[in-house]
Amino acid sequence: MLSRLSRTSVLALCAAPVLALTAVAAFAPLPYVLAQPGSTANVLGEDKGEPVITVTGAPVRKTTGQLRMTTIVATGPSVDIDLGQVVDAWFRTDRAVMPKEAVYPTGGSDAEIAKHNIAEMEKSQNTAVDAALAHLGKSKDQVKVHLELADIGGPSAGLLFSLGIVDKLDGGDLTGGRNIAGTGTITSDGKVGEVGGVPLKTQAARRDGATVFLVPKGECSQAQAELPDGLRLVPVTTLKDAVQALQALGQKGGKVPSC
Repeated sequence: MLSRLSRTSVLALCAAPVLALTAVAAFAPLPYVLAQPGSTANVLGEDKGEPVITVTGAPVRKTTGQLRMTTIVATGPSVDIDLGQVVDAWFRTDRAVMPKEAVYPTGGSDAEIAKHNIAEMEKSQNTAVDAALAHLGKSKDQVKVHLELADIGGPSAGLLFSLGIVDKLDGGDLTGGRNIAGTGTITSDGKVGEVGGVPLKTQAARRDGATVFLVPKGECSQAQAELPDGLRLVPVTTLKDAVQALQALGQKGGKVPSC
């Protein structure tokens, strides 16, 4: 049997490499990014002095209220984060730790990823126009829609772009004067797709005055996890769902879906 002194010495010798490994782990780069609530933009308004949505070939009505697309801001693909930063973010509701490949699936340099995200936004804008005009039964040969939103990339604003076009063209009033935000990709036939960072986007929406948030139905539980006070979640699966939900919000006794 080891004496008390020798046992203590052995424990000390064993603890030394463990402490060393812990110290290394604390400062070693990890394959994650840190994300936080980003900017929002009213697609019914202007961006840098230019209208976000410009329509030619059809009458456009004056809109009220706001339709805000939402974003997150993440550390760049070349930025390394360590264990200490991960632990700090774990205890904060305004931060999230996300796998690097989930935010930057294409890899590459910062410039290459920025170029990819801009291309994804342009593709999303074209699809949003297709979805909105198909919903309204209008032809792209007669109605031309131009979307302009600088310094924002990715496909997650598709749903809000489509809603903005519908709101300007159909003669109704989707917002009812409200500040409405949301997120979701869109396909040309109007299906709404899931996106990442929903809890952070709800915080950005509430920070900028939104009282209603449109969320892809499959991400309801995520949105509810850190839902800010005063923000109502409305789940959607299609553009038609979203239009009908917003119309119901403006009707007394209207049936509005909830998570």
